[in-house]
Amino acid sequence: MDRFIQTMERNNAGLATQANAYDKLKAILLDAHRLGIFGENPLEGVKPPQYDPERAVIPSVVQLQGIRTAGDDTFRLIADLMSGCGMRNGEAAAVSVNKIVADDVYRITEQVNQTTRQYGRLKHRKAGEYRDVPLPARIKETIEWYADKHGTVDGYLLRHPADPAKAFPYYYLSNQWQRVKRAGETDIPEGMVMYGFRHFFASNCLSNRIPITDVAEWMGHKSIDVTFKIYRHLMPGSIGVAAKLLDVGLTA
Repeated sequence: MDRFIQTMERNNAGLATQANAYDKLKAILLDAHRLGIFGENPLEGVKPPQYDPERAVIPSVVQLQGIRTAGDDTFRLIADLMSGCGMRNGEAAAVSVNKIVADDVYRITEQVNQTTRQYGRLKHRKAGEYRDVPLPARIKETIEWYADKHGTVDGYLLRHPADPAKAFPYYYLSNQWQRVKRAGETDIPEGMVMYGFRHFFASNCLSNRIPITDVAEWMGHKSIDVTFKIYRHLMPGSIGVAAKLLDVGLTA
């Protein structure tokens, strides 16, 4: 298991991909252990993939502008949804014009499941649950631009290139990302993965003093602890600011 995780890291697999693969393999191995196939717990001492704040490589505004237009129209749409609304790539793959519930609000209700390749419930949410996220004007314009240019199917902007009756394949985005990186025609920060678009969203929110509780909700994290662990370093002045504000009350 340790070698498996190390191999994923060497191959620059995204942390979300690592976690998903680990969870599935963990379930299989634990079942095998319970059935007596393994005498000892095969996961004993194994450290699962974890987010490391130092690995959260975030592109600058200038870099983001170059990266988002380095691929095709689909790549640009997904990059905008991830960096502007904080969507996961599977959620961006399920984007629909019908989910714009206000001029500045998008309702995320589903994602393209990487295993079934079908629309499914959101991560860490029960079936039918959703979350509303901010919809910046530029991202709304991107959605409308793409819909006008490429059309929609039952409101969905992205479908399988070879079969519009099927959901958009998640691997298409990974292939685009690898092509953009190999082309070397745009400035991509060292170590950045696709998840860097979501990191940009969090960084943009927190640097503009949006409460981390809101950011955690918009990003769909299981708990605020996850958000805090990943992005605490983006709020270096929060303790100092708090100290000054508290001192005002103490000396009033």
